[in-house]
This record gives sequence, C-alpha cells and structure tokens, in this order.
Amino acid sequence: MGADSRKYIVLLGVPGAGKGTQAQLLQDKLGLTQISTGDIFRYNLKNQTQLGLLARSYMDKGELVPDEVTIQMVEDRLQQEDCKNGAILDGFPRNLIQAEAFDKMTSPFGGVSLVPLVFIEDEEAIERITGRRSCRTCGAVYHVKFNPPKQAGVCDNDGDSLYQRDDDKAETVRNRLYVYYKQTAPLVGYYFAKDLLVELNGSRPISQVHDELLSLLV
Repeated sequence: MGADSRKYIVLLGVPGAGKGTQAQLLQDKLGLTQISTGDIFRYNLKNQTQLGLLARSYMDKGELVPDEVTIQMVEDRLQQEDCKNGAILDGFPRNLIQAEAFDKMTSPFGGVSLVPLVFIEDEEAIERITGRRSCRTCGAVYHVKFNPPKQAGVCDNDGDSLYQRDDDKAETVRNRLYVYYKQTAPLVGYYFAKDLLVELNGSRPISQVHDELLSLLV
C-alpha cells in the first residue's frame, strides 16, 4: 500500500448487527486498526484529555457531545501510528455532518474505500441485544439463546452471577434503534450515491459474513 493510499472502511448497521465482531475479524486479517467511537470516548474521558474534559462538560449537563468534539477525537485517533495504513470505523460517522467531515479527513489518502451495510431485521436486533448477559467480575458476555453459560445466570469463568446491562434492556434497545434510523440511516443514501455501499445479510453465520466482506476487500 502506497504512502499516500490508505484503506478506510465504514461499517453501517443497526445496533446488534454484528459490526464490532466483523470489525475485529477484519482487523486481525487485514492489519487495519478497528476504531470504535465508544473506545475513543472512554479513552479520552479516562485519561482526562483536553477533548475528554470538554466532552465531560456536556455530558455532566445531560447534553449530547457536539459533532465537532467527536470529529476531533476521531481525527486525533487517525493520526496515531497504528492507523498509518487506514482504519475500520465502527460507530463513526453517525450522521451526515460527521460523514462530510470524515470525507475531508480521508480525502488526502484516497477517501473512504468501502461502506458495508450489515443488515438484520429490527426484531432480530432486539433479540440479540436483550439476550446478552454480562459478568461484573471478569467482563465475559453470554447470550441466553446463542451463547448460554453452562449454568443459567452464572459465569463459567468465576461463578459470579450474570446481569443484564441497562443498555441491553428492551426499552433502551428500541430507543437506540430509533436514534439509528433518525441520525444514521441517512448515511445509507449518502454512501449509495457515492457508489461505496455494499449490503450484506447479517443474519447468516459470522464466518459467512466475514468471508463475503473479505472477498470485497482483498
């Protein structure tokens, strides 16, 4: 890959579609860094960076962090050494303002390479997310249907009881879907018009989705 050419992949899809899983698999296979906006926020907040403190000032007032703060966090992250060949974006851009800013960031390096849309039905997304159960002690994540622990409600690793995160409760998930359709769904049209969008059936086994993604990228 040339010095001025980098590969930027933007993963789209409703919460629970499996974007994070596919991003991790692609990172391992292609050597591109997975960038999750959640991880970036946690890093900046934990380390009390200037941007983290700025973001915290809005969050403490119960306000949304402005796009320009999120955009700056992503731009800073992309300048780090592990992103010299590009990156896989999961959770960014979330709206058209962020998408246009990302185009400006990446245009010197060839712009966005591909935008896979991992599609699943809303009811499947709700089932996937509301079935998650987490261990407070070791952080392991199970699913009551797809990846149950050996003993119901108990972590295989340490025997601690499992719980359902607030983010994984049905009411919260439906609200997350609402926010996705309101803010992020317009990106489907935006990237379709740029001839970058590829739709993948996310209901299939993880390995099949991964193989199709790889065939598009390699």
